[in-house]
Amino acid sequence: MALRALAINCTLKRSPNDSSCSLLLSQAERELEQLGVACEQIRAVDFNIEPGVTSNEGPNDDWPAIREKILAADILLLGTPIWLGHPSSVCQRVLERLDAFLGEVDEQQRMMSYGRVACVAVVGNEDGAHHVVAELFQGLNDVGFSIPANGCTYWVGQAMGSIDYKDLDNPGEKITKTNAMLARNAVHLAKLLKQAGYPGASG
Repeated sequence: MALRALAINCTLKRSPNDSSCSLLLSQAERELEQLGVACEQIRAVDFNIEPGVTSNEGPNDDWPAIREKILAADILLLGTPIWLGHPSSVCQRVLERLDAFLGEVDEQQRMMSYGRVACVAVVGNEDGAHHVVAELFQGLNDVGFSIPANGCTYWVGQAMGSIDYKDLDNPGEKITKTNAMLARNAVHLAKLLKQAGYPGASG
């Protein structure tokens, strides 16, 4: 069963600048690719994502093209750094645009995002990874994505430290195992949802 994954990197750094978030997402993508999943990663900050909560906020809005990529994928990986204990402002913008799915439903009143899996990757030099993951899980689930067991991976460095994830020579066995588990569980759930989707509204 062919699956596709889209990773959205919500770093504040435009391409081609190095990004710890990009590195962690790429490592998770490699685990998915070993399971036969075709992966693509984009940086939200490289696009003009207009503020708003609809799927198209005007002629200069790049979100419609990103939305097409999301709907073409079976698995969404949303990655963000931690800033002041919260997801990046870019990540918040992405969530706000995903809000449009609440009003975009099929004839059975199922959101366009139904049947798709979402996972989260978080990096930072301060505490708060679990808090950020919780925020993103709730938002993604609200707009129709399904969250697999252990559907997150993260790295948090020393508080107020100067070492970023991308500076490490070796991320460690724990992160490698976590990335592999995320990939296995995301693929398992995505295949189940392809075989049997969610029921529509009764009546």
